[in-house]
Amino acid sequence: MISEKMIESLNRQINREIFSAYLYLGMNAYALSIGVQGIANWFSVQAKEELCHAQIIFNYVNQQGGRVVLEALETPEQDFSSVTELFQKTLGHEKQVTAMISNLVTLAREEKDYATESFLQWFVTEQVEEEANPTDILQKLNLFGESGEALYRLDTELGQRVFTLPQSLAQA
Repeated sequence: MISEKMIESLNRQINREIFSAYLYLGMNAYALSIGVQGIANWFSVQAKEELCHAQIIFNYVNQQGGRVVLEALETPEQDFSSVTELFQKTLGHEKQVTAMISNLVTLAREEKDYATESFLQWFVTEQVEEEANPTDILQKLNLFGESGEALYRLDTELGQRVFTLPQSLAQA
């Protein structure tokens, strides 16, 4: 049986995932304002993914007999100095999310809540990708810079990103 402490912690994570989507929508808006539509697309897809993450946890809390409680969202950062800063902030944010997921796994283990620990493994794996993507982009930016053709190519590449609904939501 899932504990109240675990439900509260999962609720906190739902709200953090929704905030992540909000943050990435702000980054999308910034990218659009400086004319890099492909990079804006990357952040739009990222925002959709974060909302799906929230929905997956939302569904789990309900399946476990808990009640989801949504909170007010703080205003995300929306002003950036460069494309590089966008992805530095993205990587930093994803590292924070990884730490939050790790804390949830630790709590599940402490409480011997094997169902929740198993459920969270998808998020553990997902966070590897969530950190790898901005790391890869930052490596390209560090190697090729943000001027002219290099930024154009990166923008074109990131414009190809497509949102894919996670399988657990597609089956719901």
